[in-house]
Amino acid sequence: METPTENIIELTDFSAPELDAYARLTERQLLHPENGSEGLFIAESPKVIARALDAGCRPVSLLVERRRLSDPEEREIMARCGGVPVFTADVEILKELTGFPLTRGTLCAMRRPDEPLLAEICAFARRVAVMENIQNPTNLGALFRSAAALGIDAVLLTPDCTDPLYRRCVRVSMGTVFQVPWAHLSGWPEPGLDQLRALGFRTAALALRADSIPPDDPALREEAKLALVLGTEGDGLAADTIAKCDHTVRIPMSHGVDSLNVAAAGAVAFWELCKNK
Repeated sequence: METPTENIIELTDFSAPELDAYARLTERQLLHPENGSEGLFIAESPKVIARALDAGCRPVSLLVERRRLSDPEEREIMARCGGVPVFTADVEILKELTGFPLTRGTLCAMRRPDEPLLAEICAFARRVAVMENIQNPTNLGALFRSAAALGIDAVLLTPDCTDPLYRRCVRVSMGTVFQVPWAHLSGWPEPGLDQLRALGFRTAALALRADSIPPDDPALREEAKLALVLGTEGDGLAADTIAKCDHTVRIPMSHGVDSLNVAAAGAVAFWELCKNK
């Protein structure tokens, strides 16, 4: 696969509008433009960009550290992106432009993909994870990575969750946000729970309750379709959500520790609930 060279552009004018995605627009402005144009997101590092391309995301431009232009990983990414502009400069200039150090020297501005229909991604799913109002992109990215690695079929987001396509979320997930199908519930806890029930799911709230069952309880293994509901760091799930779920699940702890970070708790529960699905 040959790498096109005619589209490599040496950066000389930081004010060029083509660089707005990297230098001047906030992530919210990128993802949700007000002028009706398609949203953009930033994928960071060759591995993450490759996973986005594998998922069918369309590249707009690349920003590549000059010394990496000849690296095999970057050359392959540039070739896969076809004729999109490849902006380049030394690392210190790029850091000045973007305001942060580049991970593995490469960024790619890409079109936001269309979100699939909830019924579509849940049609053949047996284990899904519901993220209730998780605002921290690092936690959400880590949850996506665990969901991909441990067998979760789909991730469902309540309306107040952070966007899975925020740069940090994409990076922490190592691009698995492009591998695990995800969609938003239309409201929470209602009508979201009604949507899950209509799709055949029973629900399990991960919460610190005295009447909770452990993740390896036979009652959970026997559920044909199960949605595990996880809450925000610190506050956990809303009391109303817990009350409306079919099961309440608590991971047994030692040494007086009462809880885990939501990403760690999710990983433990995903492994147990998916290993025999």
